Amino acid sequence: MRLLCLIFIFSLNLMLVKEVSGKVDPPNYNFSLESLSVFQPEAPLSTMEEKFGKGELISESNGIKEYKFMVSHLRYKFPVWVQVHEGKSLDFFAKLPSYFLHDVFHQSLINRYGKQDKFFNKEVNSVYVWNNKNNVKHIYSGSCTITCFPIYYAGLIANPKEGLAGYRPLIEKFEYKEIRK
Repeated sequence: MRLLCLIFIFSLNLMLVKEVSGKVDPPNYNFSLESLSVFQPEAPLSTMEEKFGKGELISESNGIKEYKFMVSHLRYKFPVWVQVHEGKSLDFFAKLPSYFLHDVFHQSLINRYGKQDKFFNKEVNSVYVWNNKNNVKHIYSGSCTITCFPIYYAGLIANPKEGLAGYRPLIEKFEYKEIRK
C-alpha cells in the first residue's frame, strides 16, 4: 500500500512538471539584420518610409536631413537615426535594446560580413569594426556585466562623396555628445 502511494505521488509530480514546463524564446529570437537593411548607406528614403512610416525630421543642414525611425516588432522597439542626402541614406545609427543577446547579434554580423577587421576592448565595452564591406563601414558595440548585451550598430559610407559640406557621421555626433556630458 505504501509503495502504491509513493508511485501515485511520483506519477502526479511528473504530470505537474510536464504541465509547467514550456519553451522560452530569447527576446531577439525573431530579429534579423535584414530589418536594418533599409537604412544602409545608399538606401532610398522612400523604402525606409514604406517599411517604418514617416520618420521624425530631427535636423536639416546643407541639404543633409537627419531622421529618427522606430523599428518595432512584437518583441522589441528601438530607435534608428539616419542621415539622408538627395533622397539616399549616408549613414545610420541604431540604439539596440539591451535585452538583445550580444552573442546572437554579433554572430549574425559575422555571418553576413565575415570576421571583423578591428576590435577594441576597454573594461567591459567592446567595439567591432568591419571596413569597406560593399563601400560601407559597419561598427557594432557591445558590453558585458553579468550578461553581454549590444549597445549600438552603425553603418556609414566608407568613402563619402565630395561636396558634402558639414557632413559628420552620426556615430561621431553621438559619441561626441556622450563625451561632453
